[in-house]
Amino acid sequence: MDSSCRSAIMNLMEDQQASQSAGGEAKVITLCGSTKFESEFAEVNQRLTMEGCVVISLGIFSLPDLPDYDWAADSSALKGRLGGVHLQKIRMADEVYIVDPGGYVGESTRREIAYAESLGKPVRYLSRERLARTGDDPQE
Repeated sequence: MDSSCRSAIMNLMEDQQASQSAGGEAKVITLCGSTKFESEFAEVNQRLTMEGCVVISLGIFSLPDLPDYDWAADSSALKGRLGGVHLQKIRMADEVYIVDPGGYVGESTRREIAYAESLGKPVRYLSRERLARTGDDPQE
C-alpha cells in the first residue's frame, strides 16, 4: 500500500478513535442550527459520520406539501412538538454541534445552545472550526 493511502487510512482511524465517547462507544452528536442551512447540515452529517460518530440531525427542513392540511392553523402546535423533539435529541447527545455558516445563530439555536450548556454538553461550532482550519474571517 502506498504511503498516501496509508496516511489517509491512518488519519481516518485516528479520527474514529477521537470520535468515541468515554465509554468507548461512538460519540453521539446532535446538530443544531437554522433550517435554511440544509446543505451545510448534510455536509457536516456526512463528515462526522465518516469520522465514526452517530449523528442526530434535524428531521424537517421545510414543511411538506400535504393535500388538505393547513400548516398555518397547526404552526404553533407543530413548532412546539418539533422543539420538544429537538430538546430530546440534545439530551441524547454526548456533544452538540452548531451548524452556523458565517457565524449565524438565530434565536431558536441560541436557546438550544443554552439548554445544551445547562446540561453540561460540550458545544462545537462549524464557523469556529472553519476559522481555525483556514484562518478566514467567519463573517465572510
